[in-house]
Amino acid sequence: MPLFGLPIRAARIERYAMTVALEKAPYLALVDDDAHSVRLLTRTLAAQGAPRLEWLGNAEDGLRRLTERLSPPVTTRPALLIVDLRAKSTATRDFTAAVADVACKASIPIVAMASTADPAERQALIAAGAAAVVRREAEREAYRREVANIVSFWARSQRLDAVGM
Repeated sequence: MPLFGLPIRAARIERYAMTVALEKAPYLALVDDDAHSVRLLTRTLAAQGAPRLEWLGNAEDGLRRLTERLSPPVTTRPALLIVDLRAKSTATRDFTAAVADVACKASIPIVAMASTADPAERQALIAAGAAAVVRREAEREAYRREVANIVSFWARSQRLDAVGM
């Protein structure tokens, strides 16, 4: 019996191909210790046209899950790792330093969220291994602009062969 004009076998093959493509589609990974922040970033990234976001959890869970995703056999890996941990601490810098070598070997750039525009904090995050630093903004439009910067950074950091060029 045909399904949408296709024989059932062809429809199954097409559905399988779409599922495989979605599983191999690029995604962004997030390590964040605030569920509200995760929801806000997820919605804002989607509105900016970013690929799906996978929340790896807080620092402890994020380290474990990132290690699992990068352990053989690696089927998919995040295209970008966003780290946003406790605003009034060095947690983002500490986590970035802890995963920098692994992320670098897997060609995964790290974007660190900073609580201030302080050049010393920015330099410390870059020294820890962040490829980019964006400011965690409280005002809605400023936050959207910063998230747009994350999407722009992700798009510019893609390998041309990975996007069909």
